Amino acid sequence: MQLSLFPALQTNYFWLLQPDDSKSVAYIFDPGDATAVKQQLQARGLTLAGIVITHHHWDHTDGIDELVADCKVPVYGPRSDKIPQVDHVLSEGDKLTLGPLTLDVLETPGHTLDHISYLLQTPEQDLLFCADTLFAGGCGRMFEGSPEQFLSSLNRLKALPERTQVCCSHEYTVDNLRFAQAAEPDNRAIAERLARETEKRRQGQSTLPSTIGLEKQTNPFLRTDSPSLKASVKKHTGLKAPREHEVFAALRQWKDRFKAN
Repeated sequence: MQLSLFPALQTNYFWLLQPDDSKSVAYIFDPGDATAVKQQLQARGLTLAGIVITHHHWDHTDGIDELVADCKVPVYGPRSDKIPQVDHVLSEGDKLTLGPLTLDVLETPGHTLDHISYLLQTPEQDLLFCADTLFAGGCGRMFEGSPEQFLSSLNRLKALPERTQVCCSHEYTVDNLRFAQAAEPDNRAIAERLARETEKRRQGQSTLPSTIGLEKQTNPFLRTDSPSLKASVKKHTGLKAPREHEVFAALRQWKDRFKAN
């Protein structure tokens, strides 16, 4: 198996999975731009075997039509009238077979109601393709779901093995960690990570993938049960005894308005 990512559009990453490195076929996750995908396939000498979709936003789906027109491949994804190209509908508990690999389908609503994630667990590594539900250092905006839904999705991902690699869809890490530091200023792990990730970006490197273990230490949206973070949210919002989903909602609203100094 080989997994690679490449930048596209303004902040997106597309993940390219070769299930069997002895064969020159690959699957693309969330191709929001067909040209970028075709360039990568050609440069690597790969043939597209299928398209895997997590949710309906344009920067995850706009490349589907052109790619399917070039090569008639299956399109896997959630049931949604906003993604009519999906011809293999997946939902909670389904298994997605890509060559010799089997991925578990997890429904993770919150960013959108149709959002699903894909979990690959092998003896060597665990990979989570979570698109815009969980970011490195943050999470997606809450466009359609409720705080309770989104928090439930994130807590589900938080419970995965700590070694699980977080293969999300955007290079937002430094901005996310600047907010995390503002929300939990005494968290030394956040400060240390922010310095590391800032240096990576200065050198033109990607900050992905992350891991669930690292996110549990530094991502405020996975730390809604942390006493220090709760205290910070109470101070920021005036809430006296916020429940966990209220902490999440307050954090998400705070992040939506946040501007780093």
